[in-house]
Amino acid sequence: MTSIIDFSNCVQLSGRAYNGANGKKIAISFDNAVWMLKFPPSAARQPNELSYSNSCISEHIASTIANMLGVRAHETRLGVFSRNAKTRMVCACRDFTEGGKTFYDFCSVKNTVIDSDTNGTGTDLDDVLDTIDRQNFVDPIDLRNSFWDMFVVDALLGNFDRHNGNWGFLVDLMTHKAEMAPLFDFGSCLLPQADENVMKRVLTDEKELEARIYLFPQSALKKNGVKISYVDFIRENRNGCLSRSVEKIIPRIDIDAINSFIDTVPLLTDIQREFYKYYIEARFKTLF
Repeated sequence: MTSIIDFSNCVQLSGRAYNGANGKKIAISFDNAVWMLKFPPSAARQPNELSYSNSCISEHIASTIANMLGVRAHETRLGVFSRNAKTRMVCACRDFTEGGKTFYDFCSVKNTVIDSDTNGTGTDLDDVLDTIDRQNFVDPIDLRNSFWDMFVVDALLGNFDRHNGNWGFLVDLMTHKAEMAPLFDFGSCLLPQADENVMKRVLTDEKELEARIYLFPQSALKKNGVKISYVDFIRENRNGCLSRSVEKIIPRIDIDAINSFIDTVPLLTDIQREFYKYYIEARFKTLF
């Protein structure tokens, strides 16, 4: 098992701030690099036994698995942070804008398509794909392929919040060259609000498991105003870019390797460790 990292004494960097609604975020210096330290949002109002959501665990496990599948995601570390006699689990995410690059989210890019009738936040699939074809940041064909790779990874990991603000491009303002940014913001994967009682039910009751694969989570993308079902959509769309992404990524999904990685993740209880292994394998078998 990987040793637990204590980020409490890391130098906090001024002049850097990070967007996003879920949990507090600060910039720190760690391992000779800039990292965003992501704190879990409170789960106090949720009908379970969690005081904080498991989003930090989800962030670390999901982003690491994405990298294992050859879909570039940000680098993460799981650890703890203590202040005022209070210790919380945190996820450190390496800042991928190092080297002078600027991040533009897809929402901002979507707003540059001036002959579109929709705004940047709209997640209708046809509208998103139309924007991909019309934008002039990166090659549209490459972007479509990357988009469907992202969709397949999110489907495997049960991401219900891949909106237009948490994926996009890195732009070098000196050379004006743009590239797809590493994927990030995986905190909504792997049922982050599930406490150990829910996990036990999923592990022992087939109907509880099926409900959390077939009914929830769904994609944040919509078709005709309705959120897309990952299971139905992948089964019904066997041609084109999505099919190519599925065929490319499936051979890379090594369940034994994923399980071995989960065994190294610190701070997990035995139930959590069993649940993440079981849930990921079940989603894999159902979706693909």
